[in-house]
Amino acid sequence: MKKIVFMGTPDFSVSILEQLINCEYEIVLVVTQPDRPVGRKRTLTPPPVKKLALEHNLPVFQPENIKEQYEHILTYDPDIIVTAAYGQILPKELLENPPYKCINVHASLLPELRGGAPIHYAILQGKQETGITIMYMVEQLDAGDIISQEKIAIEETDDVGSLHDKLANLGGDLLLKTLPQIFADDIHPVKQDEQLVTYAPNITRQLEKINWEDSYEEVYNHIRGLRPWPVAYTTFNDQQMKVWWGEKDGNTYKGQPGEIVEVTDDAIVVVCGDQRAIRLKEIQPAGSRRMDVSHYLHGAKEQVKKGIILGD
Repeated sequence: MKKIVFMGTPDFSVSILEQLINCEYEIVLVVTQPDRPVGRKRTLTPPPVKKLALEHNLPVFQPENIKEQYEHILTYDPDIIVTAAYGQILPKELLENPPYKCINVHASLLPELRGGAPIHYAILQGKQETGITIMYMVEQLDAGDIISQEKIAIEETDDVGSLHDKLANLGGDLLLKTLPQIFADDIHPVKQDEQLVTYAPNITRQLEKINWEDSYEEVYNHIRGLRPWPVAYTTFNDQQMKVWWGEKDGNTYKGQPGEIVEVTDDAIVVVCGDQRAIRLKEIQPAGSRRMDVSHYLHGAKEQVKKGIILGD
């Protein structure tokens, strides 16, 4: 039975680890990030992968710095190391030690969208498809040879949450198809074309703000490309307002970008840079909870009027 060390941290990794647990391989160690303080009370919280590993009585290792603490992993003598959204760059000593090397399950069609937020950027950039790549790991970020890939369509109504779940399931499926081929030496890795490389760096606070000068398609993609985390926002009455959901309105409106051009019972209609609009449907005003716009307007209809400019 082949021995696997699995390395991963967030929810994306959980689905992949679950599928590995249910197959014929022996998971000898699960490596994940250290517990971190979470929430207002800063409660020390284990990563999702750790919770799953402990439920299945799997040994867990949580190094603060993998480059300085990798030797413990090698004591388990793994045949292969499988990583999925682990969160640290692995040292060369770890990458090259197992007989079948170290492979990564990445949520994009490499060489597109290397980096930590490929699911977000696939939607932010309005792509119609994305997928999973399984590749050999190298010291450079997401630059290893491609072992296998599988595509998936991005639906018009997908957000980061729904696409994340689809890709996590696809990642587990593709991994289980690919591992037997690796162990049978029945693979033909392909080098990535460096001329086609694009990047998906971690989301910054600056990127979260809606630019109403963009087209309505771009604003729509921005909203769904940041939902349910970290959530797009605009400003209203000099305060931040998170925008959880909106719908495209293809009608043509007069007004400057960010201007409220219509208020209905269940939507605030905001014009974009191409004179089309977004109908805000779900928001979170400053200091309040997430709510439908219809509920918000019950108490704030007098404040929300045509002509007000969002985002200034």
